Amino acid sequence: LGCISADHLLKISDEEIPILSRSRTIAVLLPATVFSLMGKDFAPARKLIDSGCAVALGTDLNPNCYTENMQFVIQLACFYMRMRVEEALVASTVNSAYSIGVGNEVGSIEVGKKADIQIMNVPSYKFIPYHFGVNLVDTVIKSGKVIYSRS
Repeated sequence: LGCISADHLLKISDEEIPILSRSRTIAVLLPATVFSLMGKDFAPARKLIDSGCAVALGTDLNPNCYTENMQFVIQLACFYMRMRVEEALVASTVNSAYSIGVGNEVGSIEVGKKADIQIMNVPSYKFIPYHFGVNLVDTVIKSGKVIYSRS
């Protein structure tokens, strides 16, 4: 396809999914947009993932979708788009970083990357999509420095 990302994909057809999966284009899904518009038809994340597409998640922060809350986006992705917790976490971190061209700098914990890390107060990452209405963030580290700590 020749582009880094294809966004929204609410109307992607079953015939178009294999074309996207054969490309290096990342499918950026924005479930908060559908939610804020009181829609019912979320992007077909399960079909995209099962066909081999790289999927990223984002908030689509704009005047008609005013959320910056990635925890909420992960919850929507797991409940309404049938993503597994692990898939939603990869989609909201490393795949999202690659979708905006900074995957070599951020998005995963690796030697040489900037150490942008969010630590959540949960017994397991599997709790993230199932604990609604609560900010789970305990600590935020940006470029290796603590910039927020609940304690």
